[in-house]
Amino acid sequence: MHNINGYTYGTRAVVSSPISLDDFEKLKTTVLFSEEDVRYLQMAGEVLRDQIDDILDLWYGFVGSHPHLLYYFTDGKGSAQGDYLEAVRQRFGQWIHDLCERPYDQTWLNYQHEIALRHHTAKKNKTDGVESVPLIHSRYLIAFIYPITATIRQFLAATGSSAEDIEKMHQAWFKAVVLSVTLWSVPFVKEGAF
Repeated sequence: MHNINGYTYGTRAVVSSPISLDDFEKLKTTVLFSEEDVRYLQMAGEVLRDQIDDILDLWYGFVGSHPHLLYYFTDGKGSAQGDYLEAVRQRFGQWIHDLCERPYDQTWLNYQHEIALRHHTAKKNKTDGVESVPLIHSRYLIAFIYPITATIRQFLAATGSSAEDIEKMHQAWFKAVVLSVTLWSVPFVKEGAF
C-alpha cells in the first residue's frame, strides 16, 4: 500500500473534490449503496487481497488485446510505454484495496477526483512524467464498468464463499465501481451539467 509511485491518497497533493459530501450521499442513494454494501466490500477486500496480481493480469490482458484501449498507454504513434503501464498497474492494484477497504469519506471522494483528473487532459501523463496521448476518452471509462465488474466475480468466488455472499460482494463491487466512474466523469462534463 505504500511506496507506490504517484499514489497520493490523503496527501496535500490531492485537491478537494468539487462534489460535496451531500451530493455524494445522494449519488450513493441513487445506486442503492448501503451499510450492507460497505460490509460486503470489506469482505471482498479480504477475498481479493491475495489475488490482485491475477486480477491485474486479466485486466491488462484485456486492455493489451484491444489496440483502441492500449492506445492510451502509447506515445501516440502506437508504441506502448511499458514503464507507464507498470506504474499505472501498481496504482490500479491499490485502487482495488481502496475501493474495498477505505471509508467513503471526504478523503476518498477527493482521491476519486484526483483519479478523474489523471484520466483527463488536466493531469494525464503528469504523475508519471510521460509523453502519451493527452486524455482517456470518457466513453471508455464508462464502458469499462462492465469488464471490471463482470470479471471480478470469478475472483470473489475463488475462495469458497457462499453463493449468497459472492452475490452480495459482487453487487457491492458493482455499485462501488459505478460510483467511482461517475465521479471520474466530472472533468469531462460541462460545468454546471454534472
